[in-house]
Amino acid sequence: MAGTYVLYTDGASRGNPGRAAIGAALYRVTDEGLHPVAEVSRDIGVTTNNVAEYQAVIEGLETAERFHPDLLVLRADSQLLIRQLEGSYRVKSPNLKPLYERVRELIARFPEVRLEHVPRAENEVADALANAALDA
Repeated sequence: MAGTYVLYTDGASRGNPGRAAIGAALYRVTDEGLHPVAEVSRDIGVTTNNVAEYQAVIEGLETAERFHPDLLVLRADSQLLIRQLEGSYRVKSPNLKPLYERVRELIARFPEVRLEHVPRAENEVADALANAALDA
């Protein structure tokens, strides 16, 4: 189903490092607004918050790929993540470099991807999905 899709992602960690989980919510954009098409909510073990943020993007992009969007808008509340993916910030952490490379590889598979940093209040669904996985 081609068209425009919006992907919200969030990683959560209780402790840093600590128990961590990911959340992602994928929406198809129509004339009526955003319509949910897929969700990811999963515990990923013990890791840092930044690793969880990247893992959420990876699984979100893998999910979005199945829908073949013409345009994918990736929204996350992690400024570090978005700035690194835009190329504004360097990826210094050896733990993040392979995850960053995987995300860049996945992004290259889409015709067009827009990256947007959003306030936490606009990322409630992905945040709730990550926290639900932590609470389970």
